[in-house]
Amino acid sequence: MATVDTRPEAASRFGVARSDRTSRIGSCCLLAVTVLLAALPQIFGADIVQQMTSLLILVVLAAMWNALAGYAGMVSVGQQTFIGFGAYTTIFLTQRDIEPYLAVVLAAVICAALAALLAPLVLRLRGGQFAVGTWVVAEAAALLVMLDHSLGGGTGTSLRGLNVFAPQVRRAYTFWLTLAFAVLLLGALFVLLRRRTGAALQAIRDAEEAAASLGVRTFSLKFAIYVLAGFGCGAAGALILANTLFIQPQSIFGVQWSAYMVFMVLVGGIGTFEGPIIGAVVFFLLQQEFADAGAWYLIGLGVVAVAFALFLPRGIWGLVSHRRQIRLLPIGYHLRQHTDPQPNKPHRNQSHRTDPPQIRPHG
Repeated sequence: MATVDTRPEAASRFGVARSDRTSRIGSCCLLAVTVLLAALPQIFGADIVQQMTSLLILVVLAAMWNALAGYAGMVSVGQQTFIGFGAYTTIFLTQRDIEPYLAVVLAAVICAALAALLAPLVLRLRGGQFAVGTWVVAEAAALLVMLDHSLGGGTGTSLRGLNVFAPQVRRAYTFWLTLAFAVLLLGALFVLLRRRTGAALQAIRDAEEAAASLGVRTFSLKFAIYVLAGFGCGAAGALILANTLFIQPQSIFGVQWSAYMVFMVLVGGIGTFEGPIIGAVVFFLLQQEFADAGAWYLIGLGVVAVAFALFLPRGIWGLVSHRRQIRLLPIGYHLRQHTDPQPNKPHRNQSHRTDPPQIRPHG
């Protein structure tokens, strides 16, 4: 039987740490990128600014779906409920003479309230029932909007309130507001994952009944994540409208938004903080290159997503972080080995005897 080394110096070689040198450098780089992005409208033209706005919206959508499925285990195919509701709520508010950008912010808050109302119903569902239930809610919301002729009915409508701004000014304001939402939502998710709620959410994802038996407040945590995702997706929908100025129920409530979110999270790395950001960048580049291919573009996205699910389930960042053991952001805890510059020097609490105590089985 192998013995267990209980010498103090053996235990002191390891410690639990929240951050390391790589994560501190990654955090500083992320802050620097945020500052550079804030200056982007002053450097590039309106077309580049509009494209970067689209990229940030994709980052928000990917992060919100990853919060639901990757951390809380709630696989939703109905987040387009809040995307469409956020866009049409912005139209509704501007028709009541509310300033458009204020309407975007209020629409996100109203979407959070809608998520809070829907949560007691949809959170009773599990697995496939939850996925189908969220999709049914999205379809019902789309039908209700189509019946409202004041919102354009099935033909769509435009955000006329932003026509008072020059195109370059409008796109700059939209970009800055999108960047603010992205920083706010990623920051909120970062704080949640750094606290004990991060471990609790992953426990719910892995085994909800076991987590509940250990005292985890499963419904409260799932409720919070569902409302946060509703707020984020509602903000994304309102920003899509502000970026394109025109929407239709069939497109803004379309299930393709869920397909896009699933693709970004699977490719980037589900259950990781950095993965959805990488997946959003990959999807954005593919969209810019192959979007004109029509149906073949969507078929290609499906094939790539299935390939990642079968052969690379960790995603791009999941594979890199697993093999290289690196983290760009200080989330969670990890075991770190201390370096001892004087290995031959005894520990101050160590006795000078040479025979270490050993744990042996009785009998």
